[in-house]
Amino acid sequence: MKAILICGKICSGKSFYTEKLRKKSNAVLLSCDEITLSLFDGNLGNKHDEMSARIQKFLFGKAAEILDAGTDVILDWGFWRKADRDFARGFFLSRGHECELHYIDVSDEMWRNNIGYRNNAVLNGETQAYYLDGGLMEKLRNAFEPPDSSEVDVWFVNDRQE
Repeated sequence: MKAILICGKICSGKSFYTEKLRKKSNAVLLSCDEITLSLFDGNLGNKHDEMSARIQKFLFGKAAEILDAGTDVILDWGFWRKADRDFARGFFLSRGHECELHYIDVSDEMWRNNIGYRNNAVLNGETQAYYLDGGLMEKLRNAFEPPDSSEVDVWFVNDRQE
């Protein structure tokens, strides 16, 4: 069985890509954002990073259970840092499971357009997602460590407006 790690900046098109992949592969999707938005309405404030780390730890265990039961699993939480990608790959490989990294690549222009589209949808109540102001957008952009080609199993260039 296979764990698929979805890597990409916020608003890069990960959810769009992941949904297509989930349907195609009949895999179980595990999303940290889905849990935080459902349980906390995106209102974690200073606790966001701590809660996300705890949720991810829980989801790693669930992913291993799902894989052991015979179903592929997709982990959709960005894997922004190389250390996180290395940890995840090691976690699954040490348990005898295949692991793939799918990188969602997006141009800066498309990324900014996607953020604008998403922010409008959030303000209009059309989606439950995080609103990204300029400060948060810059912080997240600087926190992202793009993978190099040796890490990536599937490189998807998103040229579609979200």
